Amino acid sequence: MGFSGAELIVEALKREGVSIVFGYPGGVVIPLFDVLYKEPSIKLILTRHEQGAVHAADGYARSTGKVGVCIVTSGPGATNTITGLGTANFDSVPVVCISGQVPRKMIGNDAFQEADTVGLTRPVTKHNYLVMDRGDLPRVLKSAFYLAGSGRPGPVVVDVPKDIILAVKEDSYPSRIKIRGYNPVYQGHSGQIKKAAEAINEAKKPLFFIGGGMHISGSAGVFREIISKTNIPTVSSLMGLGILPSEEPYFLGMLGMHGTVAANKAVSECDLLIGIGVRFDDRATGELDRFAPKAKIIHIDIDPSAIARNVPVAIPIVGDAKLILKELILNLKERKASDWNEEVAQWKEKTESEEKAPEGCLSPVRAISIVNDHFPEAIISTEVGQSQMWTALFYKFQEPRKWLTSGGLGTMGYGFPAALGAQMGNRDKRVVLIAGDGSIQMNIQEMATAVTECLPVIVVILNNGYLGMVRQWQELFFEKRYSSTCLRKRASCDSKCSTPGEKCPPYVPDFVKLAEAYDALGYRATTEEELAEALEKAKTVTDKPVIIEVPIIPEANVWPMVPPGAGLTNMMLEGTSL
Repeated sequence: MGFSGAELIVEALKREGVSIVFGYPGGVVIPLFDVLYKEPSIKLILTRHEQGAVHAADGYARSTGKVGVCIVTSGPGATNTITGLGTANFDSVPVVCISGQVPRKMIGNDAFQEADTVGLTRPVTKHNYLVMDRGDLPRVLKSAFYLAGSGRPGPVVVDVPKDIILAVKEDSYPSRIKIRGYNPVYQGHSGQIKKAAEAINEAKKPLFFIGGGMHISGSAGVFREIISKTNIPTVSSLMGLGILPSEEPYFLGMLGMHGTVAANKAVSECDLLIGIGVRFDDRATGELDRFAPKAKIIHIDIDPSAIARNVPVAIPIVGDAKLILKELILNLKERKASDWNEEVAQWKEKTESEEKAPEGCLSPVRAISIVNDHFPEAIISTEVGQSQMWTALFYKFQEPRKWLTSGGLGTMGYGFPAALGAQMGNRDKRVVLIAGDGSIQMNIQEMATAVTECLPVIVVILNNGYLGMVRQWQELFFEKRYSSTCLRKRASCDSKCSTPGEKCPPYVPDFVKLAEAYDALGYRATTEEELAEALEKAKTVTDKPVIIEVPIIPEANVWPMVPPGAGLTNMMLEGTSL
């Protein structure tokens, strides 16, 4: 008696320790969903869109460190995953996506719900497979989980034709796998590590630059030991927040286009920059010719192709950050705070500006501060845009794996389903989503998932009535021509209107009523007291999501800002250069 392909897939999930799967059924995967229906050890979460399923698996993976899994059907089911896969790929998130495919004899014949899933997903995945032989299925599934979670993690797609799903064969799931040509390097080169230690010990103005790879490697603990030993100032990429507590004396915050004054100045003045688990992407570096002009660069990363791709590197070290840092700390001398520490501390004292809010709305900075006060230990998810940048700048992160955001791809609609995935994987923790009013609507249908699964995610919507980040650019660089960014605009409005006014039509939708329509709870907070009260009420809710709409200053901007094409020292604050 053998296994059907569907039964083997479920056996693979069990053997890989998968207890939660996100998905959406369809014609060719009905047999697989039927087997899952009878499997008590795996909980299948029905999302309301396949993109939501991938983002939920992504949020589950980022917050737990496990591989996230989603299952979708062929054709549009598979094509709907592409944005989620691209998001996970950019941010190195381990996800296995199992997609159905039309029967093998129909492939290439424009069959109903057929799509070239392998061709479409190849650019946005770490790897993908089309299973054309039932005998290959065990090996492919084992390879998919191994590839997704090893080396530099990433999403892997397994596309399975319907006749393979149904085919019965006497085989078993392998306990080990070896993939020819794929041998991730984990242990760093000892000689290079000693060179790096010597450079750090000799530097007058050293600076650490930490990134998302440190969350993946679990290296926060040893890195905090290094900081305690060396007192070296540290800046973070967007993805590296939480590795060091925000209140660490020499932690300078996020660098880059919307980085802090202290972080951007420190990068520009340091004589040694040690990048760990970072990509040196354009939003972090600004104009490359002016990035860290006085510094020699050390780059530690598990992906050799990432090293020296964007910046010249004096000492490259390939390997796992945690293992490398454990060896590095043995070669580092104790370092007392120096003039360099005093210099960066002075920059840190320069706080970013906060606009005063008129009656009926809040400052976004104050709103985030109030959320922080009420949920200092929550897992924080964000959408993309101004709400994301304000959160990165002003929420006080304390621990790793509590920060979920789309960094590389910048995917609007990521935050809500990712928060649901994180809540499924962390039922003992509170999950808070900080969203903009534009991006929350990208995947608002997942409110039904949150309600049916009794997920008490708290959704704080900073509502400025605009696609805020695009509007900010239009204000600063396009003479306030708010083309297609005002979300209040209706057909009856003046086509040349460029600022909110008393005659603006009401905002659509009413988020409080929308929450109620989904059988969730909804509140609107127009004062700091109302927001504090709504958050306190949300604390007591344990069986459904809560939406808190917070009207904010319509034309509030994110400061500081480095204009496109400028160096990190060319920061704008309140629209003027520093």
